[in-house]
This record gives sequence, C-alpha cells and structure tokens, in this order.
Amino acid sequence: MGWQCRIRQIAMREGGGRPTTGMRPQLHLSGDESGCDEITVLLVRQDADRDASLLKHLFLKTQDSAERHESALEFLSATYYQRPREFSDELTGLFETSMSLAQLLLSNPDCVLNFSQFSASYRLPCTVRKLDHNEPAYQTTYWHNRLFNPNMPGRITILGFLPDWSVAEMDPT
Repeated sequence: MGWQCRIRQIAMREGGGRPTTGMRPQLHLSGDESGCDEITVLLVRQDADRDASLLKHLFLKTQDSAERHESALEFLSATYYQRPREFSDELTGLFETSMSLAQLLLSNPDCVLNFSQFSASYRLPCTVRKLDHNEPAYQTTYWHNRLFNPNMPGRITILGFLPDWSVAEMDPT
C-alpha cells in the first residue's frame, strides 16, 4: 500500500493526475493466464465519507472541467496519500455497466491484479464484488472519476477488488 501511495503522489504532483502503469494493473481472470486489458484502480481511505463529500463538493462548485481537475489535483497531491495505513485494502474500479468485463468479473469474482512500475512488481490475487451505491467507497470512486473524467459514462458499475495478502507476491528487482 505504501508503494501505491507513493506512485499516486508522483502522478498527482508531477503527472497532472494521469494514471501511471502502477495504477493500471494487468487483470487476469481466474484460470486464464492470457490476461485482459489493464484496468485503472483507486485507493480509498477506510473512513471515506469525508473524502466522498469533499470530492462531490469540488465537482459541484464549478462547471469548468479544468477548474475541477485543478481542485482535485490540489486535494490529492497535498496530504491525501501521506499515510498508507489510512487506506482500505480494497481497491476500487469504475466500469461502464454494459462492459462485458464488469459482467465477467461479477460472474467469476476471482482474479489477479499484476502491478508494475519503476523496478517493482506486485501480484495480488483478489476477490471482486459490486459496491452498493450508498457505500462510501462507491461515492468516493464515483466523485473522483467525475472530477478527472468529464466524459464519464452515464451507466456505471463500481467494483471492489479485495486482495488476499496471504498469497500476494512482490518482485522488487
């Protein structure tokens, strides 16, 4: 989690918030080693209610997408990723509801996320679940995506990826 926080700090401070390769793991479905496309996942703090409210406020306070983006960068590049222990183990991802990948993940909820950036790689076996609209992690993911993606699809599904840390692997070569 510390590594994820660090690469996100760099992305916010130096990359304009654009997702880096370490934020876009290669997804492998259970029993399929060929892999799927990369997906973008977010880190959500354990106490996500306040973050969801703030991100929503940043979105609603202006109609200017550039101003929204700047406000989100300012918030996320300050201290948001400073304390890795504040984050939930569950990563989240937003998918268009009609995407076959979201439906496939829900019907076969075991997968592996392979992260790689700089000289580190991580293999995280995960269980996937659909987040309920009222969950703070859903709301935080939704408003985060609204701030960074002015063309977000209308019908979305937000999935949670809960790692099984007992079988996770790291390759820090």
